[in-house]
Amino acid sequence: MQWTDEAFILSARRHGDGSAIVTVLTRDHGRHAGLMRGAATRHRAVLMPGTRVAATWRGRLPTHLGTLVCEPVTAVPAGLFTDPDRLAGLVAACAVAESGVPEREPQADVFEALADMVAALVGQPEWLPEYVRWEVRLLAELGFGLDLDRCAATGSAAELVYVSPRTGRAVSRAAGAAYHDRMLRLPPFLIRRDAVGSRSDVVDGLILTGHFLSRHVYAALGRDLPPARRRLVERLRSQAGN
Repeated sequence: MQWTDEAFILSARRHGDGSAIVTVLTRDHGRHAGLMRGAATRHRAVLMPGTRVAATWRGRLPTHLGTLVCEPVTAVPAGLFTDPDRLAGLVAACAVAESGVPEREPQADVFEALADMVAALVGQPEWLPEYVRWEVRLLAELGFGLDLDRCAATGSAAELVYVSPRTGRAVSRAAGAAYHDRMLRLPPFLIRRDAVGSRSDVVDGLILTGHFLSRHVYAALGRDLPPARRRLVERLRSQAGN
């Protein structure tokens, strides 16, 4: 068995003498792992999470671990290593993809969502709202899309400021006033793409997506949100003074 596909490196874990178990997110073969020989020596620079590669997998049977060969296509810019916030965002996004995306199922739209996230992280000054949008898109592709267009109670598109933690539907300020302490906050940048997201808004967005990821994805797997993702939230919460 053999295939070659576009992929992002998600993680690499040392295995034996000089090799690693490498997990990638591919366009047409989903999340996939394989043994990469020489990873600790010849291929060390390729294995940074977020590196875009051409991945070739080989195995005797589709269910086997098999081997991976990864040729770099787009490396993670060196400047990212000196920006702790962006580096934390990149590692968190890859950790969520590795732990939340089903293994060996085609996920072309999830691949594109991660590609957009990495591009924003590398090239946009205001990349944090894009991180939240990545998780919203991931939820949708996994079958748990949020309904943020109209108020669940009134049908109005005006003053949408809450999300029901039970249904994932938007709620207006007036309709949710009596239950505001039980509602999740809806940051403006998830409604209007031109809205600027403050650190506090981004934290609200991460709490929102984290709630539904925990409820619909990780609870079914018997896991918690990955530590890298929790560290990103705590980092931004401290910056926002929340």
